[in-house]
Amino acid sequence: MQTRRLGRTNHYSTVAIFGGFTLYNADQEQADMIMAHVINAGINHIDVAPSYGNAEKRLGPWMAKMRAHFFLGCKTWKRDYDSAKAELHQSLELLQTDTFDLYQLHAITNADELDQVTKPGGALDAIIEAKNEGLTKYIGITGHGNYTPAVFLEALERFDFDTVMLPLNFIQYAIPEYRRDTETLLDLCKARDVGVMVIKAVAKAPWGNREPHYNSWYEPFTEPEMIQKGVNFVLSQDVTGLCPPGEGKLLPSVIEACLNFTHLNDQEQESLIGTASQYASVFKSDKQLFPTR
Repeated sequence: MQTRRLGRTNHYSTVAIFGGFTLYNADQEQADMIMAHVINAGINHIDVAPSYGNAEKRLGPWMAKMRAHFFLGCKTWKRDYDSAKAELHQSLELLQTDTFDLYQLHAITNADELDQVTKPGGALDAIIEAKNEGLTKYIGITGHGNYTPAVFLEALERFDFDTVMLPLNFIQYAIPEYRRDTETLLDLCKARDVGVMVIKAVAKAPWGNREPHYNSWYEPFTEPEMIQKGVNFVLSQDVTGLCPPGEGKLLPSVIEACLNFTHLNDQEQESLIGTASQYASVFKSDKQLFPTR
């Protein structure tokens, strides 16, 4: 599988990054089968979080025996120093490792949350302390929502994060403000050598009032042709890689699409964006909390 440099970390991550949410409800036998598939595909980067159900516990035995094989990213949804520090140490224990390669502020979606984690006594202080103690090599930030790129532009003014993780797909790019801020963010990350990871690459629409058919809070594309188009679009941007949706049944299809990635030229990308009206952003359009750029 193709690898790309994750910014200043200098790690060459596979373009498919295994998202631990896939193991949310898995028992150990199921987790072992999924991990065998991940390893056979050559994936060398894992992203996990305490909020991902059983994931940390199921990954623990694998980290105990194969830690050196993976770039390991974890994150915290806690917003204050004490809670974030406690959660970080709990994750180290569950994952049976002494260190993370990357530890991230999780799901920072608006100005209030960014203020909470970056103020004195916020979660960022706990992560900086962990880095100084050798518990993580790098510090990142992740986000969800239609204003994530704008939030991240502000975040990078406050702290020199090593990585960002944000939603990106051709449907999101049909939202003019989202595309503008994302393109500005990608340019800034390139200039500062900040690694960029993507989520929601094959998101199709919200479930709305429908019963979810997959282990995913949004409806993903399931047809191989559309999964390939979604993956091709995302990997045609200046990013390192993408996390597949949390549905284990779709993992092989997304991995296959990453293996078969074909770069889309500008015309092909615009043509795909032009179909976005058939689908919908999985995020609600909340009030813009940062000035437009």
